[in-house]
Amino acid sequence: MSQPRKKVIFSAMQATGRLHLGNLEGALRNWVRLQDEYELYAGIVDLHSLTTTFDDTGEVRDNVRQAAIDYLAAGLDPEKTAIVVQSLVPAHAELHILLSMITPVSWLERVPTYKEKREQLHIASPSYGLLGYPVLMAADILVYRADVVPVGRDQEPHLELTREIARRFNHFYGNIFPEPQSLLTEFAVLPGLDGRKMSKSYDNCIYLADPPDDLRKKVGDMFTDPVKIRKDDPGHPDQCPVYAYHLAYSPGTAEEVRDECEAGRLGCVAHKQQLADILIEALTPFWDRRAAIAADSDRVDAVLEEGARRAAARTAETMDLVWRAMKLR
Repeated sequence: MSQPRKKVIFSAMQATGRLHLGNLEGALRNWVRLQDEYELYAGIVDLHSLTTTFDDTGEVRDNVRQAAIDYLAAGLDPEKTAIVVQSLVPAHAELHILLSMITPVSWLERVPTYKEKREQLHIASPSYGLLGYPVLMAADILVYRADVVPVGRDQEPHLELTREIARRFNHFYGNIFPEPQSLLTEFAVLPGLDGRKMSKSYDNCIYLADPPDDLRKKVGDMFTDPVKIRKDDPGHPDQCPVYAYHLAYSPGTAEEVRDECEAGRLGCVAHKQQLADILIEALTPFWDRRAAIAADSDRVDAVLEEGARRAAARTAETMDLVWRAMKLR
């Protein structure tokens, strides 16, 4: 008796810089859990990074490699999960071109992140690639005919646009693409060191490759409760990035820390020292695995080659269906 087909997941991160703790807690740990239940394609989307770094691409290849090392160190098993570099699988770009022909510009102009990126990065003359980013994202998902996509609640509108594009294609050419459903994931949201969203563009990240001394210094420089001026002032943990990290990495001691902070018995400097110790202890096994993987370049090469091979097999099936449906081949 044949085994039921596993549902397919595609999920990815950009190669715009080193991965950080937010990536680990917001995506990687969840992928590791999902790889036993689903057919998982974990992407490193280097073409996406060109939307904002097209004039300085010198670091993209190394960023890709470092991301692959982080994926493996976090626990992704290449026997179960295809780790896919987007540019090594031409079907991503092929489908993007075809989908761009049927996607109204008005759909793209209403995407909130288009305006946000323009303002955040001070882009006076945005490229088509920046405007068309959601179409490439849709192609990334649809080329695998993914059944589900793990997202946080704030990302659901982006996935809905992918479904709209799939529906439009299916309306014109036949039922080729499943409409990928959200796999809503709850995870610890880690703020940046300054209390804003953790982002490479804000330079407020703790990176997975940071050595312990760098991590300790970054924690020591973190913003804390803005109204707790002196050590014995009552604190407000819910307003403090340090407490958010403590809650994520040492939930068993978080209630005691909250009480001590609110009573004015725990100063911010002492709390940051505690947090640095907690993070270093929690991340040491990851760092050890990461160092071993980084030292074995042949293994990393083999993982990426195998991921590209498996992705090519899956996406070739999709593109055959697409070309035939469009009567172009």
